[in-house]
Amino acid sequence: MSTTKQSHPPGLYTLFFTEMWERFSYYGMRALLVLYLTSTYMDGGFGLDRPDALEIYAMFTGLVYLTPILGGLLADKILGQRKAIYIGGVLMALGQFGLAASIGNDGAESREMLLNIGLGLLIMGNGFFKPNISTIVGALYEANDPRKDSAFTIFYMGINLGAFLSPLICGTLGEKIGWQYGFGAAGLGMLIGIILFYFRSSTLGENGYPPGRTGENLKLIAKDWIEVLGYTVVNIVGVVGFLFLWSSISESVQSTVISVAIILGVLGLSWTIFKNTEGKDQWSRVGVILILAFFNIFFWSGFEQAGGTFNLFAADNTDRMMFGWEIPASYFQSINAIAIFAFAPVFSMLWLSLDKVGKNPRTPVKFALGLMLLGLGFVVMGLASAAAGDGEMVSPLWLVSVYVLHTFGELCLSPIGLSMITKLAPPKIVSVMMGLWFAFMALANYLAGVLENILHTLLPDMHLFTFLTITSFTGGILVLALSPLLNKMMKGIH
Repeated sequence: MSTTKQSHPPGLYTLFFTEMWERFSYYGMRALLVLYLTSTYMDGGFGLDRPDALEIYAMFTGLVYLTPILGGLLADKILGQRKAIYIGGVLMALGQFGLAASIGNDGAESREMLLNIGLGLLIMGNGFFKPNISTIVGALYEANDPRKDSAFTIFYMGINLGAFLSPLICGTLGEKIGWQYGFGAAGLGMLIGIILFYFRSSTLGENGYPPGRTGENLKLIAKDWIEVLGYTVVNIVGVVGFLFLWSSISESVQSTVISVAIILGVLGLSWTIFKNTEGKDQWSRVGVILILAFFNIFFWSGFEQAGGTFNLFAADNTDRMMFGWEIPASYFQSINAIAIFAFAPVFSMLWLSLDKVGKNPRTPVKFALGLMLLGLGFVVMGLASAAAGDGEMVSPLWLVSVYVLHTFGELCLSPIGLSMITKLAPPKIVSVMMGLWFAFMALANYLAGVLENILHTLLPDMHLFTFLTITSFTGGILVLALSPLLNKMMKGIH
């Protein structure tokens, strides 16, 4: 095969850098959020206890991965991916600035409202942005193009370049100078990403336009930009209005509303999939997506301890002094990104090399390997936690080792999963299925934040890291056992 055929289209690198800045924004905020919530009023934070801060983190990260269902549906049916990305980017930038505005030295209700507005805008913005940029990556390639897994691994490097830089920049500004500067830098990063996407959008070819755009209509016109503005304003008003309404109703009514919303969401999503899936082959492939999406919960409920319990372990139990200077706890959030940036090219070349000799593992086997590497990381984390059990400060190499092992697992599972959706999803609802994928991650992210409290209540003798070791290895073994069946269900898609 020629070099030309092996090279990646220029649009991949446009999406690489756009996603890099979006992830800079998100991970900069994530590195600070729990630390900010648990810091004292005098330090500008909210002075929350560990369980309360982790619960807010759980609800936020859960909803961040739930709204992509709506964003994917609107993009598939009305907006197209390009307009959805603009809407999401602006909303997320405003959300970061809302968090920056919530900084203070008292417990005023206005601060709490600004915090909630900021988180709400981030949640809605991510819903528009997250599934649609990944969908465009997949649209640059044919279904069985061997470059596709490689492309998503390269795209994943962009994600993690942003994730590497953000804790260093936003973390330093937030922890050492002021929380508002950290969140403000995250908002600025998001704006840079949207500006870059605008000026480089011509490299994306015919991909990402609203449904029905063909030929000379392949461009965004004034009507489209008015629509982008309209959706942005409606979301801002909706978030603010919802929060005021939500704060005025009782907890029992809130629980009822949540239950009804979940039921309606499941029914609506099921109907959308049913209506747009045709023939046995498509249904078989949708089955593969649903099965692996379930096992996605096993992986991300463990992996996302990074922003919660791992972050607090870095702050409270890790010796961070180096040459007389205390390393900010948020810096440890960059280890995962460093490892991905170092090893993603290796994994990318590995999949391509194995494909050339007919030995490239199918997607289910890569999933199983990812889960087992996650479990191995929790074995190490369990030993680190035991060493710190008497209040000792442990070496930072414990966390470094865990993050690297989890990164290897992530490289086997996450970019391959994104690639799988674009290969297996029915053509009419690719973004919706991407949203469904993130919905399972939403549940996993919520569990990541509340699992420690659940175990304390139901299994008080079970340590969190021991439990996650068991679930990770169990999930990996089950996926490996199911892999022959899943391979058949994929109907020739690799």
